[in-house]
Amino acid sequence: MILRLISSIFLLLILLPSMTAGNSGFQQELIRVALFKGAESIRLDGNGILATDEKGEPLRVSFPLEISRARSGISVNGSALRGIKVSAPVFVSVNGKGYRGVVEITAAEKGLQVVNELPLEDYLIGLINCEISSQWPMEAVKAQAVIARSYAIFQRDARKGAPYHLESTVMDQVYEGCDIEDSRAARGVKETAGEVLTFNGAIIQAFYHSNCGGHTEASENVWGYKLPYLTGVACRYCQNVNSYHWEQKIPLKKAEAQLKASGFNIPGLREVRLGSRNSSGRVTVLFLSGSRGKVSVPAVAFRKALGYSVIKSTNFDVRIEDDDLLISGNGNGHGVGLCQWGAKQRAADGFDYREILSYYYPGTRVITLADD
Repeated sequence: MILRLISSIFLLLILLPSMTAGNSGFQQELIRVALFKGAESIRLDGNGILATDEKGEPLRVSFPLEISRARSGISVNGSALRGIKVSAPVFVSVNGKGYRGVVEITAAEKGLQVVNELPLEDYLIGLINCEISSQWPMEAVKAQAVIARSYAIFQRDARKGAPYHLESTVMDQVYEGCDIEDSRAARGVKETAGEVLTFNGAIIQAFYHSNCGGHTEASENVWGYKLPYLTGVACRYCQNVNSYHWEQKIPLKKAEAQLKASGFNIPGLREVRLGSRNSSGRVTVLFLSGSRGKVSVPAVAFRKALGYSVIKSTNFDVRIEDDDLLISGNGNGHGVGLCQWGAKQRAADGFDYREILSYYYPGTRVITLADD
């Protein structure tokens, strides 16, 4: 009887976030987000936490939980388990950050894998202040909510059967839990509840980035496949912000080592020449000369090798000065889809979120999932 009661309480705790979100079908949807992959250790804590093992059996454990990788699974406060799931009425603390819904921890190939399963709309509220600022004009916040929802649902459907649908980093969408939720983020999500961006009736791959540097990029120039709603558009709205122009200095030896690690061996690097630019103004290829001859390197590969935080976009110029590589450019990110800083300015200029979205994703339409 006691175990049955505990199991009933656990089920109620899992369902509580979705029940409070509303009765519409789209608000009941769950999303699975990988918080950590390969973590050495995890600390779990919170109020009113209930924990179960991999079979769903309630566990009697003392909090906080210290979890690490073990030979046959994981170690929870020194006890061996295959996996553990925890939930709480409000949130679970994972390494000091709060997360709603259920947190699952299992053994990964190396270290621990931590997955957060929670209602989609709750996930979006936590995401807003990770991707932009909720203090931006509300129409920009609402635009961000719609594209983040669209991206999440697209990825969920594409990764059916996988352990998780999204990563919590720039590999998908940045998400750090519920600690930075606020009323404006919640308003932006609520006022667009269930709305997604579609093309010919299908939810799109709603890529977006920080600053396009004056022109958004066509998808085929970054990932090699063409999408009709990601062709690239002119954008003058992002040019008056600090992230628009940037400059970097990299020692040549460091650049050589990073290029070699990415498969481009160019010892004695002494010359870097830009090749052609595409219609959005971005570099397509570079020609590098060293002591063993010349090598051509695609601009996207060059950027990846030296680091996305170093070369912020492929709209750049480069030269060698003494023993350094000097790089300067415009924009921040891959440039495909919505320009977040451009959306902010368009919202400040009086455009509503639907107008903003139709500009950056030509030919698309906003629909509400509950009405579809």
